[in-house]
Amino acid sequence: MRREQHMQPTRIQRKPAEDPIERLKACLGKTADVRSPKDAEEPILDASVRASLFQWMAEIRAAEELKSVGVKPRTNALLFGPPGCGKTTLAHHFAARLGLPMVVVGSEHLIAGILGASGQNVAKLFDGLAAAETPVVLFMDEVEAVGASRSGRTGGQCDDEKNSALTVLLRKMEEFNVGYFMAATNLPDGIDPAFWRRFNMQIGIALPGFQERFAIIKRYGMPFAFDDDDLDLLAEATDGASPALLRELMEGVKRTLVVRPRMNLPIDDPCTIFASVLSATMPPPEMEVPKLWRNADTVKGLSAMSWPPQRMGDQA
Repeated sequence: MRREQHMQPTRIQRKPAEDPIERLKACLGKTADVRSPKDAEEPILDASVRASLFQWMAEIRAAEELKSVGVKPRTNALLFGPPGCGKTTLAHHFAARLGLPMVVVGSEHLIAGILGASGQNVAKLFDGLAAAETPVVLFMDEVEAVGASRSGRTGGQCDDEKNSALTVLLRKMEEFNVGYFMAATNLPDGIDPAFWRRFNMQIGIALPGFQERFAIIKRYGMPFAFDDDDLDLLAEATDGASPALLRELMEGVKRTLVVRPRMNLPIDDPCTIFASVLSATMPPPEMEVPKLWRNADTVKGLSAMSWPPQRMGDQA
């Protein structure tokens, strides 16, 4: 007589979903840095750049409708403009709006002194992205290190190395199909024409105008509350400054407002505060010196500001 055996159901062990950030880091190793969408900051852009970015995102979300008329969303863009104008911030924000990690590659990740190594580094980067099988926004900064024009090269070993790396990059760009590719340069005139043509979009990011400077100064001045009239004065005085320089300026002001009382030093004169910050916050050598940094009378004009600013929440 056969006994009935009661079997316990086997419990299926479900493997937790793999974090795409960790998978990318494992596949890429030291060839790139991986940034999460949650760490992105919204850039303050002029209207034309903002419009280009919004249209691109709209194209991506309208892929099926575009297919019906025989076109595809654009997949890459070259960003160019002065240093510190927010090219990296823009790319990270774009990635975050799409919910994708951003893979950041600098020239230090690619250019090597050993013959043939730079091309191998480029290939290793794209092979790692393919192995990860995770959609990303690939952002290549200071791309002129690899993509500079070949016309002015003299044919030495260094030039041969750069030519080899660029040849590999051009081929890998054609094969790239796991997301979107953005590159940035401060030297658009020096980019190789073949490399330039590989991009669907070329977006110039200029120094911020008055309205953008007003918004940037207000953002990085928080949690101190500056009157609109004072923000107008600062936005006018900082004509020619990049977003990165404006951030350094306002963060320097905040540090000074906090630290000077601990040193038994007064904070009641805005000219003194800004002069001390300006002495330790200089624009990069390749940029024209902005008005506030080159004109002592502009600094003196800040005496009209309501000072010192109050922290938000501390006002009576």
